[in-house]
Amino acid sequence: MKKKAEIGTNINKAAQFLSEGKLVAIPTETVYGLAANALDAQAVVKIFEAKNRPSFDPLIVHTFAIAEVENFVTHIPEKAKILAEKFWPGPLTLLLKKKQIIPDIVTSGLNNVGIRIPKHPLTLELLKKLNFPLAAPSANPFGYVSPTNAQHVFDQLGEKIDYILNGGACTVGVESTIIGFENNVPNVYRLGGLTIEEIENCIGKVEVKLNTSSNPVSPGMLKSHYSPLKKLIYGNLDELIEKYKHKKIGVISFYKKYPCCNIVLSPEKSLSIASEHFFAAIRNMDANPEVEIILCEKFPEKGLGRALNDRLKRAAVK
Repeated sequence: MKKKAEIGTNINKAAQFLSEGKLVAIPTETVYGLAANALDAQAVVKIFEAKNRPSFDPLIVHTFAIAEVENFVTHIPEKAKILAEKFWPGPLTLLLKKKQIIPDIVTSGLNNVGIRIPKHPLTLELLKKLNFPLAAPSANPFGYVSPTNAQHVFDQLGEKIDYILNGGACTVGVESTIIGFENNVPNVYRLGGLTIEEIENCIGKVEVKLNTSSNPVSPGMLKSHYSPLKKLIYGNLDELIEKYKHKKIGVISFYKKYPCCNIVLSPEKSLSIASEHFFAAIRNMDANPEVEIILCEKFPEKGLGRALNDRLKRAAVK
C-alpha cells in the first residue's frame, strides 16, 4: 500500500514533487485542487487516474500573472482582459483558444483551455516558483463533493497523491465561474464564486449557457456532479421535512434553525458565508451515521445563490 500523503506548508517540497511529475493538492480560495504540471501530458494523466475522472471532462490551468496567460493562449478578447484585470486573482476562469503548448489531454481534445489565477498566497507563491502552469481540477474522487480543507483531501485521496499543501479552509467554498467567448459575446458556462451581477457590472450583459449533458465544453458542466453518497433532495425545507419526517434526515438550511439534525450555513443570512461552508456541510451530513437522507434548502436565485442552487441541482441527480 502506498504511503499516505504528507500534509504541510512547505512550498519548496510541493514544487519539487510537481517538478518530478507527481501530484500535489493545492489550496485556492474556491476549493482545493489536485495539481500536476499542465505541460506534461503524463503527469496530467495521473490526475485523471487519481480522481477516476473521465477523459472527456477538461481541466483548468492555473498560473500567477495575466502576462503568463499569453504563453498558453492565442488570443485574449478585450472583454476577457477587462475581467482578468478586475477579478484576477480570484474565482474567475476564462475559456480561451489554446496554443499547442497545452496538451490535448488537459482540454479533452477541445480547442479552448480554461485558465485562471487563484487567490491564495501559498499557491500563488508556489506558481511563481515553477516554470510551468498547473492543471488542477478539484481534489476529490470524480463526482463527489468538492474539498474545502486539507483533511477532506487526505481522507479521500491521501493514498493516491504525494503532498497536500495546507492553506487552511477555503474562503469562497464553490468553484470558479467559467466564462468563454463566442463571436466576442461572453458566455457563462459554469456558475461559481464570481456572481453574474459582478460580471455584468463590469462588461455588460452576458449569456448563461449551463450544460447538463455528458459532452461538456468546459469543466464542471456534467449533469451529475458534486454528489454525496447519500440521497440529497433540495427545495422548500418545511415541505421536505414534513414529507420525510419518518426517515432519518439531515437538514442543511440557509439561516433558519430546525429541531432535528441540522447545519445552519449562515444565521446572518449571508450568501458568501453560506457558500464558504456549503460543501463541508454536505460532507458532514454524508459522514453522519444517523442520517439517511440529506435535505437542503434552495437558496435565493441571486448572487452566489445561483451557483449554490446549480451545485444542488447536480448533486441531487443520481
